[in-house]
Amino acid sequence: MGEEICCETPLRLPIIDFSNKDLKQGTPEWDSVKVLVRKALEEFGCFEALVDEDIELREAVFGALEEVFDLPLETKMLNVSEKPYHGYLGVHPERSPLYESIGIDEPNITQNVEGLSNILWPQGNTAFSKSIQSLSEQVLGIERMVRRMILESLSLEKYMDEHMESNYYLLRLMKYKGPETTEAKLGLYGHTDKNTMTILYQNDVDGLEVRTKDGEWIHLKPSPASFIVMIGDILYAWLNGHVHSPFHRVMLKGNKTRYSAGLFSIPKAGYTIKAPEELVDEQHPLLFKPFTHDQFLGFLYTEAGQTAKCALSDYCGV
Repeated sequence: MGEEICCETPLRLPIIDFSNKDLKQGTPEWDSVKVLVRKALEEFGCFEALVDEDIELREAVFGALEEVFDLPLETKMLNVSEKPYHGYLGVHPERSPLYESIGIDEPNITQNVEGLSNILWPQGNTAFSKSIQSLSEQVLGIERMVRRMILESLSLEKYMDEHMESNYYLLRLMKYKGPETTEAKLGLYGHTDKNTMTILYQNDVDGLEVRTKDGEWIHLKPSPASFIVMIGDILYAWLNGHVHSPFHRVMLKGNKTRYSAGLFSIPKAGYTIKAPEELVDEQHPLLFKPFTHDQFLGFLYTEAGQTAKCALSDYCGV
């Protein structure tokens, strides 16, 4: 008899089906998905949300991303914002040598998307505006659904309205130039997201890696019909560690360009992040003092914030 060959299965993120049209609050379908979401976010801090594939929208979105990043640098730099990290971000030689991105505030609002489109293309670009807004509406729907499920699963319904209204949205369109090497090169430095929740949508060029609590790296290979849902530091703090905020990075090889779009939910200015008393007990002592996102971002700009191993703990850890 031959020897039995044993191969370890590579780690994968949980894949959760959000394509069911009956996925509405109060239904058995909602309750079963809610359990899977809670488990995935406790263990990994992220998961793949599977939706009905829309090939036409997918082609339109990534065509729009290719078109916008092909614009001259001086045109892309017209994407400006008073808020940090909200406008055009160019290549950073050390932290993100292959990465650039463009930001759109509240991308579900038609005027905001068309406003950027008219700045970048003075003659207008209706196809760009339409595809970006369609994607934004779909992703925003998933984001709000997941946040509702999290609060329900933790019996925090009384905070639902306040929590759902405490955030605004930023869409980042992202490009990672292929490094033209066979060895994996850093596309975006390792970090946890400093917002509430992130939902990512990418083309067929992989590169996103998520580190598990045990320190292993998961190389993500999402299907064309899925989004990556990821917890940020703000939700991790507000829920007093009941969900995980995963450390992640982008590693690339080859010569293909990676395009992705990320919807970031972010606390509104002045909103205080304070863990609900229901989530603090002997088994779950308070992890962070109350703080605002604005103050936390201010700390990140300091030398202490730039060099901190865990900026959130250094800033407001108990």
